[in-house]
Amino acid sequence: MTRRDGTAAGNISEDTADFGFETVRLSEKQGRVDDVFRSVAKRYDLMNDLMSGGLHRAWKSHLISMLRPSRSAPFRHLDVAGGTGDIAFRTLEAGGPQTRVTVLDINEAMLRVGAERAADRYGERIAFVTGNAEALPLPADTYDGYTIAFGIRNVPRIPVALAEAYRVLKPGGRFLCLEFSRVDVPVLEKIYDAYSFHVIPRIGAKVAGDRESYQYLVESIRKFPSPLTFAGMIEEAGFSRVTHRVLSGGIVAIHSGWKVA
Repeated sequence: MTRRDGTAAGNISEDTADFGFETVRLSEKQGRVDDVFRSVAKRYDLMNDLMSGGLHRAWKSHLISMLRPSRSAPFRHLDVAGGTGDIAFRTLEAGGPQTRVTVLDINEAMLRVGAERAADRYGERIAFVTGNAEALPLPADTYDGYTIAFGIRNVPRIPVALAEAYRVLKPGGRFLCLEFSRVDVPVLEKIYDAYSFHVIPRIGAKVAGDRESYQYLVESIRKFPSPLTFAGMIEEAGFSRVTHRVLSGGIVAIHSGWKVA
């Protein structure tokens, strides 16, 4: 039932899913992902800084610049798998006083971190909701924007999550996904692989006290579909004008799609 290789992304069958380089039962993946993020929640943002050398801040800023929340009109936004609030806070600061953000995460430990960070800064402009990306507890045609940053690869059934994103967006709403991608610079690729597999798990062990969770996170990046494959999945969910931008030599990509009807 377990495969320890680094071969092409995707499920072997409808009943199995990738968990890093392992193949597990589909029903098991969500629980194992929950355990990972429950373990790393309190150190998650610090680890992002350490692992990326602070680059994640620039990537997220680029994401928000593409989202462009309105500064003069109501703007309802949904950030999925955003428990610690990083994207939500940036959205609120970029938007106007009528911008409202719902932060949804399946992991309550991550949501607690986000709620503590938000404190009373944003009042009723922000809400934290426990929920599954595959079955959003939210009404259809509600949100002007949907973001998911570094979360889609942890979803057991990605096409189901994409369909849910399409459902809850208003016509004219925009889907944006920031996710790790495929390095397309040969020399950088070798350096990146060495850093990912040999350095990041050690940082995780030393800073977060959890080497295995960061080993999984590194492996999950390699199992995620290529940008073109993922773009095709976004289109299959119903989105139009689907594009992607690679950043930092392909380390990450921002995927975009619009709900036009």
